[in-house]
Amino acid sequence: MAGTGIDTSILHKGAHSASYFDLARNAGDGVEIVDFCIPCNPYFPTPEMFDELSRELKNILKYYPSDSATITKKLASVLGLHPQTVAMANGSTELITWIDHLLIKESVAIPIPTFGRWTDQPLETGKRVDMYPLQERDGFRLNLDEYVRFIRERGTRVAVVCNVNNPDGGYLPRREVIRFMDLLGDLDLVVIDESFIDFSDEEQYPSVGPDAVIRPNTVVLKSLGKNFGLHGIRFGYLLANPAIAAKIGKALPKWNLNSLAEKVVYMIQEHDDEYEESLALLSRDRRAMAGELSRVPGLTVFPSQGNFILVKLPTEWSGVALRDFLVANHGVYTRECGNKLGMTSQFMRLVVRPGRDVDRLIDGMMDYGSQFRRPPAYDVDPLDTRRSWEPPQPEPRPDNLIQYPSRGRQDYPSRRAAI
Repeated sequence: MAGTGIDTSILHKGAHSASYFDLARNAGDGVEIVDFCIPCNPYFPTPEMFDELSRELKNILKYYPSDSATITKKLASVLGLHPQTVAMANGSTELITWIDHLLIKESVAIPIPTFGRWTDQPLETGKRVDMYPLQERDGFRLNLDEYVRFIRERGTRVAVVCNVNNPDGGYLPRREVIRFMDLLGDLDLVVIDESFIDFSDEEQYPSVGPDAVIRPNTVVLKSLGKNFGLHGIRFGYLLANPAIAAKIGKALPKWNLNSLAEKVVYMIQEHDDEYEESLALLSRDRRAMAGELSRVPGLTVFPSQGNFILVKLPTEWSGVALRDFLVANHGVYTRECGNKLGMTSQFMRLVVRPGRDVDRLIDGMMDYGSQFRRPPAYDVDPLDTRRSWEPPQPEPRPDNLIQYPSRGRQDYPSRRAAI
């Protein structure tokens, strides 16, 4: 396609990704931007639900919402939760802020890479943040027993786990998370961030929310914008025992939720079937998209249980250059991970989207990669270079090769070979 007219300098401002509105305002007339950056459910709300919202938009914008306690009580009723165990806020980020201010006193442990507010927020308020690095060689999988040892060694008072984890899509079985909570029952607080857990199809009931509310020091965080496909509304909630939920709830402003959030909360109970279908469609698309990405030569595709897929780019590719190229030449907006602690710009997190959008992404990546292709020395199928992540295997090393640590993992002929 022709260039989009987007000035890619807007992608280089600030630590966070540029908003869709920034790109849309900057794009040429008639340019459609396909968003692989913001992790949002593409199948929900349904077109019929958007039509209903449109018909009521005047009143939604014109009149004050109910107070937050009323909306929270309705959400608890819809989800089958005890209202005294729920606190609802203007997005999960607001809840992270209040958790930091009210419940984290001195130190917090968090595996990295993960959602940046879990490290940035407590650092901004002077807390000690003990970062537990996940390893690429392990597929960024979190070993909970090793993480517990890390917490004990440092004497950390608050522990956080994101399940499903962002950006790698790693998933921890429910029974393991419950065991983790019990192992750390003496801490000031244990937080399980389940913002993406609805997208997992690993277990029928993956959430530990019902288990958290009967424990003295556990909070489960939920995002509604991500799974309901409505990031712009900014709403989320937490589950905890009544004492913790009340402490957070009392700190929240009385009218911290807007009328659009209230309308959606009242709508969702009538559209449960459509929501469940949207999750099934997304699981299907995740598998299909992972298969398509594996067709890109040299790309490493990590397994995911989220609505996004982490990939590692070929060595000669630049994540920043690829991101800019895709948005400028193909109208495809992606998320390179260079500003995520524990990662580099060789990694990209790509949101799961329908097949027609994935085709556009793959075409753009192939277009970018063409500048690095060399003519094959002999007749081979270029797709033989496809691969997805798998545990590394030891490589046989000829006797006449040695490794020079100062140059990284690179082999050089031994001087003995020339004698």
